[in-house]
Amino acid sequence: MIISSLYTELIYRPLFNLLVAIYNVVGQDVGAAIVLLTVLVRLALYKVNGKAIKGQRELQELQPEIREIQRKYKDDQQKQAQKLMEAYQKHKINPFSGCLPLLIQFPIIIALYHTFLNGFRDESLGALYPFIPNPGHLNTVSFGGVVDLAVSNIFLAMLVSVLQFYQTKTLMARMGKKKEDGDKGGGEMSQEEKMQEFAQSLSKNMMYTMPVITFFFAMNLPSGLALYWSVSTLFAIVQQYLIMRKRKEKQEQG
Repeated sequence: MIISSLYTELIYRPLFNLLVAIYNVVGQDVGAAIVLLTVLVRLALYKVNGKAIKGQRELQELQPEIREIQRKYKDDQQKQAQKLMEAYQKHKINPFSGCLPLLIQFPIIIALYHTFLNGFRDESLGALYPFIPNPGHLNTVSFGGVVDLAVSNIFLAMLVSVLQFYQTKTLMARMGKKKEDGDKGGGEMSQEEKMQEFAQSLSKNMMYTMPVITFFFAMNLPSGLALYWSVSTLFAIVQQYLIMRKRKEKQEQG
């Protein structure tokens, strides 16, 4: 109960109040309110997500060196772990940097799910803070009557799936080339290398299967969540592009 109360008061209620406040400002259009809320959430997490994106790309670029260490010290696990840590420290890479944004965003996504699932009901407006004007009713038909965000929408479900696929594909774009560069040493692969090969193969499979899963997931939820997910993914793609371009310019200048 304590965890549930903390979740409600610290995450769900503030997000719901912010959504209604934006809704009141933008002419009572839930769709526009969701778009602006998504941008605000992404801006608040911009630095954290930026570090995760850079960390993931740097980890991909380090794969040849990691494979070489695994091949060289395949019979000495302690030495291998030591050399891997030295490589991470040398290149200032945290192999777990991608986990933090997921941990932060997960409760936000759950809160938004509850907002879009239950928050569109008139009785949910009782959760508003005293200083937030109560609109009396949230009109879920948005963007000039184009879509009802309280029900599922196949086009938004398809959009979020395509954007998710594109984001994952662009992030993994150089993995294949780095893998080939790191495999030139020849020789039999160690158990660790085989596990890494399996993990990379799994990642590539997930790149194709996750968008499909996302599509069916979105088709069974209010399309307001699919809209949030689409805008959030598009924001991430743009952020990823800006970070990679800046990184490339630094490498060319250096």
